[in-house]
Amino acid sequence: MTDPGFALDCPVPRTGYDRIVMAHGGGGRLSADLLQKVFLPAYGNKILSQLEDQATLDWEGGRLAFTTDAFVVRPIFFPGGDIGKLAINGTVNDLAVGGARPLYISAAFILEEGLPIEDLERIVASMRDACRAAKVVLVTGDTKVVDQGKGDKVFIATSGIGVVPDGVTLSIRGARPGDRIVLSGTIGDHGMAILSQREGIELESTLESDTAPLGELAQNALRACPSIRLMRDPTRGGLASTLNELAQASGVGVRIEEERIPLRPEVKGACEILGLDPLYIANEGKLVAVVPDKDSDRLVETLRAHPLGRNAVVIGEILADGPGIVRAKSRIGGERIVSLLAGEPLPRIC
Repeated sequence: MTDPGFALDCPVPRTGYDRIVMAHGGGGRLSADLLQKVFLPAYGNKILSQLEDQATLDWEGGRLAFTTDAFVVRPIFFPGGDIGKLAINGTVNDLAVGGARPLYISAAFILEEGLPIEDLERIVASMRDACRAAKVVLVTGDTKVVDQGKGDKVFIATSGIGVVPDGVTLSIRGARPGDRIVLSGTIGDHGMAILSQREGIELESTLESDTAPLGELAQNALRACPSIRLMRDPTRGGLASTLNELAQASGVGVRIEEERIPLRPEVKGACEILGLDPLYIANEGKLVAVVPDKDSDRLVETLRAHPLGRNAVVIGEILADGPGIVRAKSRIGGERIVSLLAGEPLPRIC
């Protein structure tokens, strides 16, 4: 019998904020809440409402992909990259997972008064090298300066344009029951590299960000497996958020096997020490693809032939039951629900 003077309080994550909090930028539940309650009601249209990583636009007999992004990572230099390299690769990858061949980039710099010119030159050089590696051209930009103490050294906003080849139609709504989920490599590298630098965590070996351009890898995958339903790069909110997004958009269930997900020992150890789930840690050079079962082995083989996909593996399947729900089979055989990220465990990681 329940004591009428005692109330059970279920710790449901709060969503009804009247002020912006850091978790609104985390790529999880509050980001989705902001999108649904603020941005889509104001700007909602057929293209934006698709909620892809890029907009695919019909243009004079062909199709263009267009995307925009902003980068506010702290620290601005980290093992494996910096904010400049991250900005180019992040923009390129949003185009690439939509099946586009990235071509052109724009960049706007918001600089804080007092930023050493040497640091800016280092960032600009890094962006130049990243453009060359991704085979894109930075063609336009802008620069603004804010008062000291009103920024955080440098923020970078980018946009990108690419061409979508004929016959390529990928969509977050494309997953079908029986499909397999393929992951191109280890997860959590970027987020934990940032955290280790920010918090001074000493690991046995240096953990580097996985930031890399996915254009060539994505095109190889599409040539080998034109049947690919969708591709995404699991950045903010990690693999868990990407899987939840596709489950909800496609109206399907998702089941993954945790023991099949590649994880570096350093990432695994750091997550265990800090009590973090690697499924929610950001990545900046990984690709998730959903493909019919009959083509999954060929896709894995194709990805493994490329340096950025050498650890590719099938991690799960698409289900007809439990639409919108992601389940993870643990290493000891149990299952758990993997929900959208409710908070912001790693602020300012991209």
